[in-house]
Amino acid sequence: MAIKQLTVFVENKQGALVSITDTLAAHNVNIRALSIAETQDFGILRLIVNDEETAEKTLSEQGYLIKITDVVGVKIGDAPGKLTAALGVLDKAGINMEYLYAFMSRTEKHAYVVLRVEDNTAAEAALEGAGFHLITAADVCKL
Repeated sequence: MAIKQLTVFVENKQGALVSITDTLAAHNVNIRALSIAETQDFGILRLIVNDEETAEKTLSEQGYLIKITDVVGVKIGDAPGKLTAALGVLDKAGINMEYLYAFMSRTEKHAYVVLRVEDNTAAEAALEGAGFHLITAADVCKL
């Protein structure tokens, strides 16, 4: 049930990010979640999009180095303590979380979070067992 994340290595210079977003927009790829971390020379852009195949193909053609990673998407209540509850489930199950970031859209009562963990299958089972709804690729396309 994991969703696909694109990791794009981006030169840390003016205009580099807009070049990526412009390429995606030109190919009708909608960004649903993103995170960017930077170093002095390069940034690491993580994306969840509605069409990862088109995004990967078009960005690769533009010369970007891209990695596809399976991540877990989880729907949590949009209230204090709800993220802690989801993270507590993973901690109790002995699952290490490497990083997380949120989706750009949310509903009135829920937020959507992307989790990178050591073991997606175990994380999904633990979260579902605790009553959390997981995000699928089909859900991403509907956001």
